[in-house]
Amino acid sequence: MTHTLPSMPTSRQPGCPFDPPKELVEAREQSPISRFTFPDGHQGWLVTGYELTRAVLADPRFSSRKELMKHHPTIDYGDVEVPPAPPGEFLLMDEPQHGRYRKPLVGKFTVRRMRLLTERVEQITAEHLDAMAKAGPGADLVTAFAKPIPAVVICELLGVPYEDRGRFQDNIDKFLGGEVSDEELFAAYLATQEYLAELVAAKRANPTDDVLSDLLDSDLTDEELKGMALILLSAGFDTTANMIALGTFALLQNPEQLAALRADPALAEQAVEELLRYLSVAKQFFRVALEDVELGGHTIAAGTTVILSLSTANRDPDRYTDPHVLDIHRQEGGHLAFSHGIHQCLGQQLARVELRVALPALLSRFPTLRLAVPAGQVPLRPEAADIYGVKSLLVTWED
Repeated sequence: MTHTLPSMPTSRQPGCPFDPPKELVEAREQSPISRFTFPDGHQGWLVTGYELTRAVLADPRFSSRKELMKHHPTIDYGDVEVPPAPPGEFLLMDEPQHGRYRKPLVGKFTVRRMRLLTERVEQITAEHLDAMAKAGPGADLVTAFAKPIPAVVICELLGVPYEDRGRFQDNIDKFLGGEVSDEELFAAYLATQEYLAELVAAKRANPTDDVLSDLLDSDLTDEELKGMALILLSAGFDTTANMIALGTFALLQNPEQLAALRADPALAEQAVEELLRYLSVAKQFFRVALEDVELGGHTIAAGTTVILSLSTANRDPDRYTDPHVLDIHRQEGGHLAFSHGIHQCLGQQLARVELRVALPALLSRFPTLRLAVPAGQVPLRPEAADIYGVKSLLVTWED
């Protein structure tokens, strides 16, 4: 019998802010793949198991093309025609277009290059910890620490002038946070597009030492460079910011794990990988079958939309021992937090550097760090947001 999920859950269980919605967990317990009826009536599929999710992400018969993404799990868009992705926005493209944009960037985000950035990330982190200490005790960790660090890093990589970074961050928050009206979201998106067009033109006129300027010698048009910059900016800021804040929240709620990391900063690498698995802030991806595909004993018909639940795949007991337990000593790797296949996150090494620096430094600087409000009062981002996280995280410490 095929398991069916009647609707997409839109909230998490009270007191369980780090766990996937219980309906998704129950669906995975029934079967790693379930039938799902979209609000517009489209009959699709929901994949919740690790192996099947990984298989779809690696299978070129499943497309990421924007113009095929006509069905949303919580919104009925009706018969609105979805246009192809704008030039340069390669996350919503298949090969060969995807590779044309991604290939010139691969060398900019190698493990070696990102490790060379460690010293700068340490400096940025220290500056924000100093500012917190001076203004405290007490801070909203989201605005004082989690957002500024990746914002400064990605803006420096793209060559965004310092004075423009606040406006940049505000607009990204609006079109990725899932909490503003459609009008505000669209206005923020257009404002970011317009700014990036101006930035690319400025680099043409006066190249500097940054990723955008490095790409000027390629055959990429200004429109393509603008789209690539938008992808890098969005992916390089929002995911890492939410991982820093939500990761800190998770550690504060797991004091034994926090104490272990504080006592041995060398555990940072393992701790970060476990937090990435445990939290899965990029909750889900979508794919569309380009042809009939057999998956988990079912035929996915051509044209069918498939939802991939990363939050449950990374908690699959068939892949991980005690998957709902945060264990920074865990040796089981291979999580899908950065996706898999050709669309695996280009900036994953940069995110790792930022997390490995920021979290131990925060815990070391403030040994008595704790929540300033009850855990149940920490406001969470809605499930409608592209990236899961907290809206704010009020913390305090002893001087």
